[in-house]
Amino acid sequence: MNGASSNAARRVVILIDRLPPGCAPDQQDALRQAETVSDALSSLGYQPELVEATPNLERLKEDLCLAAPAFVFNLVESLEGRGCFIHLVPALLDRLEIPYTGAGADAVYLTSHKVMAKRIMEAAGIPTPAYCTRESLLRLEDLEVEAFIVKSVWEHASVGLGDDAVVFPRGPRHLLDIMERRRIPLGGMCFAERYIEGREFNLGLLGGDDRPMVLPPAEIRFEDYPPGKARVVDYRAKWDESSFEYAHTQRSFTFDEADARLLERLEAVARACWEAFGLKGYARVDFRVDRDGCPWVLEVNANPCLSPDAGFAAAAAQAGIDRVGVVRRIVADTAVPGRPLG
Repeated sequence: MNGASSNAARRVVILIDRLPPGCAPDQQDALRQAETVSDALSSLGYQPELVEATPNLERLKEDLCLAAPAFVFNLVESLEGRGCFIHLVPALLDRLEIPYTGAGADAVYLTSHKVMAKRIMEAAGIPTPAYCTRESLLRLEDLEVEAFIVKSVWEHASVGLGDDAVVFPRGPRHLLDIMERRRIPLGGMCFAERYIEGREFNLGLLGGDDRPMVLPPAEIRFEDYPPGKARVVDYRAKWDESSFEYAHTQRSFTFDEADARLLERLEAVARACWEAFGLKGYARVDFRVDRDGCPWVLEVNANPCLSPDAGFAAAAAQAGIDRVGVVRRIVADTAVPGRPLG
């Protein structure tokens, strides 16, 4: 391989969302991810270049062709702040036959649309809490009295979830009214998911030679939450360092022996999610475990956050894998269908 060919093989584009001035903390996190990945790629001998993605796909195509990368490290979580466009970037990369890290366009779409994801899980026999959409509620005359969380269909990072996340509707019409009031803060589309009172777990998966490696499970513990306060990882718990929620939701990797069977069950379900959605590279599965010890999958996150303070990095560290090791494994699991990375 001559010098020019060697340099071309080391060129990598890191794709992130173009951030607006004064953007929210969850959007700013994209820059921390990009810095982390860029440092790791440089340590591995690559030459990373940052490229911002917008809904102008023709412009993005020109930028990618000009950069001529060996592959793209895809960190795009939205386009112009809209999660519903997230799958357009990997779809464009497929069209251009540029290898890229993480899940493919289909898996990104199916995991990002939370209602669609639930349908896939139900078809695969993966337990996920019951849910109502606007269309299903319009057909109902009655609704069992129970708690729901009204969530965004597309947006992630607990966008729109606050202290009032858990609701107790008096019937279908009441729940529809609640959903309509919260629709805009939740990104324009929302649904209601049955609230599971219990414990919360995250399991990270990292691509491997023949099957993904399941990272050590993490439990999110709600410490000193007063009676009546919903135990939910809402927006403040994730992003507002000055809040009660941020200070009192602690990640733990320590478990009693009595949890051994539950942890085995969580790992098996996480692997089933990986297979059901055809994931690649890395992923995170979020669970609630009810008071009877039954796990329920809340969300499957393709291409989860790789920031140094995020849960994925913490779980990898528990497994003895540093940031460079994580990026090395993600890159190794990169391919275009029918054209493996050489």
